[in-house]
Amino acid sequence: MAKNIVYFDLETQKSADEVGGWDKISRMGLSIGVTYSTARGDYRIYGEKQVDDLVAELQRADLVVGFNVLRFDYEVLHGYTPLDLRQLPTLDMMVDLAEKLQHRLSLDSIATATFGVEKTAEGLQAIRWFKEGKMLEIAEYCCYDVKLTKLVHEYGVKNRQLHYSNRFGKKMTVPVTWAL
Repeated sequence: MAKNIVYFDLETQKSADEVGGWDKISRMGLSIGVTYSTARGDYRIYGEKQVDDLVAELQRADLVVGFNVLRFDYEVLHGYTPLDLRQLPTLDMMVDLAEKLQHRLSLDSIATATFGVEKTAEGLQAIRWFKEGKMLEIAEYCCYDVKLTKLVHEYGVKNRQLHYSNRFGKKMTVPVTWAL
């Protein structure tokens, strides 16, 4: 039976500045969380009222794949659950790549260099949308980020490498040893 890989991303209600700093991520609040499950073959969108369902889905995954999930997304969810989500089987691609390169990459840098596509917005825009009640825009943006996360992971598994643009705009390659 195939593994259930759950690709995951979330957006918040508040910024780090609004909650008193990056050491208080758990106070930022979930606006929208999105998953893609390989077992189901579909996306799921969760609002704050469905946060328990989101946590349950992550717990059922054979592997959770995300970008900065250990330091950010899980910390946001820790504001809602006593569970230590960092204990879940997780591939945080940002952390894995930072260990190899000794610096952090953005998902946008990888997506642009590997696929020629860019993210549709950024986190602070999603917070503005939340304040304006534009939940559909947040859901679309977050779904797109989950799709990019999935594409980056699958490309890395298949090709054993990823491309990224360095700070000077030069296309670089980094080897990865990810599996499905």
